[in-house]
Formats: sequence, C-alpha cells, structure tokens
Amino acid sequence: MANSARKNQLAPGISRLSRSKVFSKRAAYKIAKEGKAKVVEAEEPKAPKRKSTKGDLVDALTAKSNGLYPANIIPKSKTGRKAVRAPKLRKSITPGTVLILLAGRFRGKRVVFLKQLKSGLLLVTGPFKINGVPLRRVNQAYAVATSTKVDISGIKVDSKINDEYFKGEKEAKLKGTEEEFFGKDAKKKEHPAHKIADQKVVDKDIVAAVAKVPFLASYLASSFSLSKGQAPHTLKF
Repeated sequence: MANSARKNQLAPGISRLSRSKVFSKRAAYKIAKEGKAKVVEAEEPKAPKRKSTKGDLVDALTAKSNGLYPANIIPKSKTGRKAVRAPKLRKSITPGTVLILLAGRFRGKRVVFLKQLKSGLLLVTGPFKINGVPLRRVNQAYAVATSTKVDISGIKVDSKINDEYFKGEKEAKLKGTEEEFFGKDAKKKEHPAHKIADQKVVDKDIVAAVAKVPFLASYLASSFSLSKGQAPHTLKF
C-alpha cells in the first residue's frame, strides 16, 4: 500500500492523478446518494385570470395562422348595395343641341342630339345625308355641347330605337376549314335593311329643319379641329 501510494505521488503531498481521475477509479459515482425526500405542498386552486381586451388584441395579432387550408374554397360573391342608375343629363345638352364627338370612329364630327336612352347614353344622328354619321349611342363624357341648336320640337323619335335596338346579331361559329381561314367564301356584311329605313325616316325631318337655317348644313358637314396656338378651354362652343 505504501508503494502504491508513493507511485501515485509526484512529490510528497502532490498527487499524480487529478480529482476526477481519482473519483472514477474509486467508482464513487456508483454509490447512491442518500437524500431527503422533498415534500410537495398542495397548492391552493387559483381563480382563472380574466384577460383584458388589450390582451385579446395582442393575442390576435401575434397568433400564428394555421398553414392548412381547405381543399375546396368556394368564393363568395360580394353583394353590392349601390343601385345602377343612369347618369343625369348635363344642363347644356337639350334635344336639338349640336354636339362635337371627342372619341370613337366619328371623333371630330358634329352631330344632333335627339334624346337620352334608359342606359344614360345619348342618341345622336349626323344626319347621315350631311356628314355620314348614322344613328349612334354616345357617352356624354366624350361629347362637347355647343351653343348651336336645331329646332326638332315637332320631330318624334320612334320608341323602338332604344338600347336593345343597337345590340348586334350573333354570328355563326366558324367550322375551322381552310376556306374560312383564308377568307375565300367570306361574305361582305350588309347593313340591315330595317335600320337603313329607320335612318331615312329620322333624318328626313331633321334635314328639312337644317335647311331652314343658312350655313347650318355646311357647319354640320365640317369637322372640328384645333389649329396651332388654340386652347380648348378658351374657346366658346
């Protein structure tokens, strides 16, 4: 024992082995520690805390959203409470007022206003015999009212000329043949005969009223345009 004790010492009082090495050699870790059993005191039941509205708001903002979503999502249509109403007619536009079109195929042309349709669009005519503008529907946002007027007080526009009157006819579906693709058998679209007849009936009285005023026919036939240096907001129409 004395020899073994000396071997484990580098010098008198200085151990050759560290404290952890000696602990593992003695197998001191296998010895069960005797400890006192802890006494767990029974806690009194606490009343549930009532969350404030501020706490609910914080929880709602910081809560993590579930990554799983239902497979079939049925979109819900939004219910609009606003009723679709026709826009009010401008005070400067009255039956017989000459308008200048600002957009569309006949932009720059002068036309005669007949009446406002149920949809809010304006029914106008050239007349066709004078400037080539047929019966058309025009948005009043794209028309400038002038101070020139045509007396159409004795002219009545047929009630059948309404929004339904201007709906186009459905075209037949193409069969997808080579002749259709290259337009070999293409037929020229002809204007419906009943619309040509209605145009003549409406324009007959208007042309007669225009002829009574000197230079009014040439005024309607000419197109509106701005020359260099002219500002539209300074012009009196």
